[in-house]
Amino acid sequence: MEPTLSERQHVVNDGPSVRTPAGDALTDLVMQVVRLIRDFTAVGEALARPAGQTLARWLVLEAVQDGLASVAQIARELHLARQGVQRLADVLVRDGLAVYEPNPAHRRAKLLRLTPEGRSALWTIQAAQRTWADALGAALGEADLRQAGTVLDLVLDAVRKPELSP
Repeated sequence: MEPTLSERQHVVNDGPSVRTPAGDALTDLVMQVVRLIRDFTAVGEALARPAGQTLARWLVLEAVQDGLASVAQIARELHLARQGVQRLADVLVRDGLAVYEPNPAHRRAKLLRLTPEGRSALWTIQAAQRTWADALGAALGEADLRQAGTVLDLVLDAVRKPELSP
């Protein structure tokens, strides 16, 4: 005999299952990290704005500050889609902050290099970031920040374990 609708909907009717205290703690941490990402993104945009840049453009400029890199290399380093990084690199080139150079290892994949204007914009952003980081770091305290980093490393290692994947 076919179960009735109310019998089939028992999962919906019972509501969500209760997490363990450790599951609640992880969920709370995830929500804090999500809020922190949003806030750090806003700060990054504010730090980049006086140099006429965005956070995304800043990240690409910084990725090539010490030398040449292909768009694919930058995308891998930043864990971003290659197409998105390509668009950012093209804008940086268009605005005179970077140039494409021939790549001896690959005919089609050009290398991105900062121009003096790009380096100047990056230095402006980095100076503002240093001031902000030093002030916030002093307010929070180095020891607590290092401990938070240690805990986040533990969480990252656990999340990356295949046996703990959803």
